[in-house]
Amino acid sequence: MPKNDANRPVHEVRYGSVKVVIWKNETSNGHMHNVTVARIYKDGDEWKESSGFGRDDVLVLAAALEDAFKWIHAQKAA
Repeated sequence: MPKNDANRPVHEVRYGSVKVVIWKNETSNGHMHNVTVARIYKDGDEWKESSGFGRDDVLVLAAALEDAFKWIHAQKAA
């Protein structure tokens, strides 16, 4: 991975306001993937992110996490 891409996610799964971001980290045992989750919302004219999810977000978050899981495992199989 080029140096300028070191702090960029390698993949993002997004369903509406719910997103799962996948990061690739190099370790002494090879690379591994980590994920972060967020709900995005607009506060006035500014877009913000929250780590809190409402009742209606939970199944959407689960679907996004499942897609992230599948993507990560597809990368390992390639």
